[in-house]
Amino acid sequence: MEHSYFFIAMIYLAAAVIFIPIAKKLGLGSVLGYLLAGIVIGPSLLGFIGQEGQDIMHFAEFGVVMMLFLIGIELEPALLWNMRAPILGLGGLQVLISTAAIAGLALLLGQPLNASLALGMTLSLSSTAIVLQSLKEKGQLSSAAGQSAFSVLLFQDIAVIPMLAIFPLLAGPDSNSAADHTSSLRDNLPAWMQTLVVLAAVVVIIVAGQYLVRPLLRVVARTRVRELFTAFALLLVVAISVLMSLVGLSPALGAFLGGVVLANSEYKHELESDIEPFKGLLLGLFFMAVGASIDFKLVMSMPWVILGLVVSLMILKMIILLGLGKAFRISMEQNLLFGMALSQIGEFAFVLLAFTQQNNILPPRMVSIMTAVVALSMALTPLLLLIYERLIQPRFNQASPETNTREADEIQEKHPIIIAGFGRFGNIVGRFLRVNGVKATILDLDSDRVDALQNLGVKVYYGDASRRDLLEAAGAADAKIIIVAMDTVEQTLDVVKMVRKHFPHLQMLVKAEHIPDTYELMDLGVLHIYRETLDTSLRMGADALQMLGIRAYHAHRNISTFRKQDEKALKGLSAIRNDKKLYINTVKARIEELEKLMSNERVTKWNPSAQGWDEQSLIDEANQD
Repeated sequence: MEHSYFFIAMIYLAAAVIFIPIAKKLGLGSVLGYLLAGIVIGPSLLGFIGQEGQDIMHFAEFGVVMMLFLIGIELEPALLWNMRAPILGLGGLQVLISTAAIAGLALLLGQPLNASLALGMTLSLSSTAIVLQSLKEKGQLSSAAGQSAFSVLLFQDIAVIPMLAIFPLLAGPDSNSAADHTSSLRDNLPAWMQTLVVLAAVVVIIVAGQYLVRPLLRVVARTRVRELFTAFALLLVVAISVLMSLVGLSPALGAFLGGVVLANSEYKHELESDIEPFKGLLLGLFFMAVGASIDFKLVMSMPWVILGLVVSLMILKMIILLGLGKAFRISMEQNLLFGMALSQIGEFAFVLLAFTQQNNILPPRMVSIMTAVVALSMALTPLLLLIYERLIQPRFNQASPETNTREADEIQEKHPIIIAGFGRFGNIVGRFLRVNGVKATILDLDSDRVDALQNLGVKVYYGDASRRDLLEAAGAADAKIIIVAMDTVEQTLDVVKMVRKHFPHLQMLVKAEHIPDTYELMDLGVLHIYRETLDTSLRMGADALQMLGIRAYHAHRNISTFRKQDEKALKGLSAIRNDKKLYINTVKARIEELEKLMSNERVTKWNPSAQGWDEQSLIDEANQD
């Protein structure tokens, strides 16, 4: 039965709405939820969509196109230049070594040279969409492993250009590529000329983007019609994708180049804000398409062959990545995450495999097998990261020889204040104390951060502040205050429990990220809790009031009143947070109470009709001052 596009869209959206909350509730992450949704609604199970396999690939292609457009538009030239060493070094070596290793393995298994090289290049790539989304959800994107993974993925995305240019040189003598696409520029051309045409198309896009895009954007801006920005962005994506298709390149790659062109435009941020709402949904559609594209009939017909290929390729890539991570001095803990995160095969492999079949480099049977291998490796990645997070990382932190060695370092200074955790929050606190002449003993559990800060001349000691022996070495017995600013809630609670048990004389100043964290700290008897965004948010609100004309004194007085009442309310809510109905009713009552209190304290009154402060109120305020 052939379904309409509306029916297919409804099925995709319904599957997302059903499976994503379940996956998030089970702690599996949204990416795995999308993949499971795609598997369930795909042709292998319920068969709601993609019965012939074509609809799935349309969704997948559109998701990849828009994903790479957004990746391209977010790339700042300055950022690329600052990351040139890891991008070219780490990323370049990963692609070259992985290509050589996989191609060599294919040769040993009896594949011809051209097919082996094509397989090596195709399977050396990793999934930009799955890796970045998974690391972002787990808060690991800013870590050493996250930054290294981003560098490698960025190089891989760029490396697709020369790969697709090289593939025509590997084409078989009976290539039927012209029959499968609308290219007229490359038909009947020799292989070397096809390569030149491909490279020329890329150069044309870059040059035309520099000299045509900005003037056109200015014309669009003068119309003052916001929707035209979105329309122009889509037009640019589609136009470049059509041109790339004419020369035999991937539309997704064209979208990536289009995004890079717009990244240099002064209208970049407005375009981003218009397109950003589509990003999550389009990525979700792509992940579901990947899950639905897994041919379980083929997998079941030769399970050991396909599973063996999946496991072997992932282990091989992981070994290469771990070796490169060690060579680039990534700590063992971060290196494990780096290797496991990038061990899969990426979404570009679908494009490259189709290209190899068009050019008669790989036979259709092998393309089908490798497509299943790619999809399975992508589907296994969120599970692999979950295993790392739940099982490997905790054991590694306890048993790592490197951790024991670093913790055994002698701490040669003791100060009245100990700072546990020197991330963005603890760093600001430490700098503020330092410029005021107060020294602190600083401990941090991120070895890469410690090394970086030590290179800058900042005295930071690697170690787990939840260990009694380490705090004793840091002078906790004689210190007066400990500032707890750990990266995660779990680490914070471990430090607090240990300090309460063994160093009860220490006054604890503890960072909390969210209200539930605050409740847990209150249960442990912590008196001084500082929510990460509270003060900044209130300061921004006070600045907004001053811009509207209210006096600075009253704005800051209102901040003090709001903070006191908010902290008072939290103490009361902590005791009833498990009674959902009572908690909600109490929150509503506290909000009304706070609004009434603040209304009584306000001296000036905002006059909406006049869009300004009431003149008489300003006079009264001045008299009171």
